Amino acid sequence: MTAVADGVPLRLLYIDDDYGFARLVSRALGRKGFETVHAPGGDEGLARLDEGGFDVIALDHFMPGRSGESTLAAIRERPGAPPVVYVTGSDEGRVAVAALKAGAADYVLKDAGESFFDLLAETLRQAHEAARIRQEKRAAQAEVAAQRDRAEMLLKEVNHRVANSLALVSSLAHMQASALPDGPGRDAMRDFQRRVTAIAQVHRRLYTSDDVTIVSLDSYLSGLVEELSAAMEEGGAHPRLRLEAEPVRVPTDKAIALGVVVSELVTNAVKYAYAGREPGEIRIRLVRDADGVALLVEDDGIGLGDGPPRGTGLGSRVLEAMARGLKSTLSYAPSPGGTRARLHFQP
Repeated sequence: MTAVADGVPLRLLYIDDDYGFARLVSRALGRKGFETVHAPGGDEGLARLDEGGFDVIALDHFMPGRSGESTLAAIRERPGAPPVVYVTGSDEGRVAVAALKAGAADYVLKDAGESFFDLLAETLRQAHEAARIRQEKRAAQAEVAAQRDRAEMLLKEVNHRVANSLALVSSLAHMQASALPDGPGRDAMRDFQRRVTAIAQVHRRLYTSDDVTIVSLDSYLSGLVEELSAAMEEGGAHPRLRLEAEPVRVPTDKAIALGVVVSELVTNAVKYAYAGREPGEIRIRLVRDADGVALLVEDDGIGLGDGPPRGTGLGSRVLEAMARGLKSTLSYAPSPGGTRARLHFQP
């Protein structure tokens, strides 16, 4: 088998102080498709290597002056150096093992038989092919990484623009609500504004995150609770919102659903749990358990009474839809002095 790459003979740097043997190698490998350049010592070999243009190196172990081991170490220090096949007349395994540990691609035991030249040629060819494959793999990985970085940058930009657009929608909804008289229409517009705010918070987190596919729920809910509290105070309600959230990371779609759920439950607690009373504390808790994660929203309001929690039909449908998307159900139970809503999901 000839040693050619794209129709061009492989260029071999053969480093050996034995001139006669080097001529044998040059003739034998020339018939097998190699173009051989001989360097009679380690220093000379390094000088020729620095001139460039070599595909592979064969390096003798026993040489006066700079040894094969020292030459191999110097070759390995050069960025992008060709693969090295170590050639040794010693049949001691320690020499070959040391060479491989020092970075040689392979080794061949040196003798003057025809089988040696066949083995050397094949070993050099395989070393060159393996190095080529590694280089192509690194190049492909670098391209994949670059493409991923570009995609993430574009996705962050998309999330930035979506967050800005949603902020604009929220502002328009706020202006529309302010222009309406007190009543169901104004309340509905404010509810819509809070739902948009919950979704906008997710996209705001995404374009400032290193991972545009995952949202840290504890950080997200902290920002959402602040915005909910500010919006409710502006609307005349003054609930005390308290968040206790363990670190939990979820995909974007789950974060959006959970944000809408929290917004709906907090809004319902303000409207109905404290109906006719001074708004009290509303606790939002995110806790891990053995089976997943539980989202709890608790209030100290009027309690469940004889029926399910009060709310508009739309709010209930929104909560049911979000729970289905999370492959869960929303349950209610009495808590000390009020009501607890619980949603269990898999992160």
